[in-house]
Amino acid sequence: MDLGLISVRYARALLKAGIEAGVSDRVYNDMLTVLESYAKVPQFKATIDNPMLSRQQKGDLLIAAAGGASCELTRTFFGLVLKEGRERIMQFIANSFITLYRKHNNLISAKLTTATTLDSQTEAKLRRLVESKTNGTVEFKTNVKPELIGGFVLEYDTYRMDASVKSQLNTILSQLN
Repeated sequence: MDLGLISVRYARALLKAGIEAGVSDRVYNDMLTVLESYAKVPQFKATIDNPMLSRQQKGDLLIAAAGGASCELTRTFFGLVLKEGRERIMQFIANSFITLYRKHNNLISAKLTTATTLDSQTEAKLRRLVESKTNGTVEFKTNVKPELIGGFVLEYDTYRMDASVKSQLNTILSQLN
């Protein structure tokens, strides 16, 4: 069976249960934290996949990966995933849930990279710009990269706007060659 299909089915069921229980926002935050745990701790996936660990131990690990203070629905869901032996695809389920939640709530994930830290007014202005273009709510992730020299790089969906000094200098350099 297709792992993508299975993970989407689990994620869709979790989203539906979260909406009905009124805790979908909390489950979303739990799944973000779980996905972050998979990304930050490379051994986490191997540990969850380890057949020598009991369901209880794996459940405790998943709860810890969700930040420890996860909502009751998330804990129950982890129990279901473990009972069905689907812990190997938990990372895919979390990713699928985040995608479905964002689509359901019209959330757009955007990344803003600047040469220096931005003030809140400028960041809010860029947020409004993206929201006006996408007709959705924007989740901004900001990053500072001094090597840009100046300006910014804004990315959302499949759109990328590079207004950095480094990019402009590279363009001039390629035209001179």
